[in-house]
Amino acid sequence: MKSNFTFLLALLSFATNCFSKNDPKLDITTTNNYENTSKVIHVFVALCDNKYQGIVPVPAKIGDGQDADNNLYWGCGFGIRTYFKKSSEWKFLKSEKMKGTVLERVIFKHTTKDVYLIADAYDGKEIKKCTEDFLNSNSGDLKNTIKINDKTLGIYGNSALVAYIGHNGLMDFKLNKSYTNTDGKKRDCIILACKSKSYFSAYITNANSNPLVWTTQFMAPEAYTIHDAISGYVLNENANQIRERAAKAYSKFQKCSLKAAKGLLVAGF
Repeated sequence: MKSNFTFLLALLSFATNCFSKNDPKLDITTTNNYENTSKVIHVFVALCDNKYQGIVPVPAKIGDGQDADNNLYWGCGFGIRTYFKKSSEWKFLKSEKMKGTVLERVIFKHTTKDVYLIADAYDGKEIKKCTEDFLNSNSGDLKNTIKINDKTLGIYGNSALVAYIGHNGLMDFKLNKSYTNTDGKKRDCIILACKSKSYFSAYITNANSNPLVWTTQFMAPEAYTIHDAISGYVLNENANQIRERAAKAYSKFQKCSLKAAKGLLVAGF
């Protein structure tokens, strides 16, 4: 027993010292309900996965759902982690490598507003769990907090905005839950996945969530679209203005007409 206790203390000390003294301290806690004093955005990213998802295969290196660093939706140039790190609007605070369902979590702070962004990279084979966590957050059934330095942030359903990025797993599997709202709160959401409006509509309705941007057709859920949508959200723009920003970004990077982008990216029901 004493030996096990000593080992646990050593392990805790090692984990603590893994963080540089100059880095913000990141702790995961188990608190559920929490009222944020800052605005918090939580982004769920299902890593692109040739093997475990029903997608048109992409090059093997960027389609390995167990390799976040090289993944199309995370570590590549237009992946969430890389794109937001390069953004002048966001300050990178912390990255935490994890094991299990979520492979990495990154935290950003807006450079001029009191807004935090948390993004989780889900193992590509765990896309169903990613989808479930996103919907449970919309309904208020999943809540937690994290602590960075002395700042506590409510995440999942404690967030003001929750977003999903990746393949539309609802094309491949069914869910056995209605995701009915549990706390009377109305959250905003963004869903960048192929045909997300038709596939997610019933769940988002039950969750009493407000869809700011989702899609009508097939699309490439890369980071520039949600980045620019969130730019409008931070400025408290309305859904149509946020959707306009998203469409302009998609039009620019996908080299399609703005009209086509607006037909793809829509707001509300």
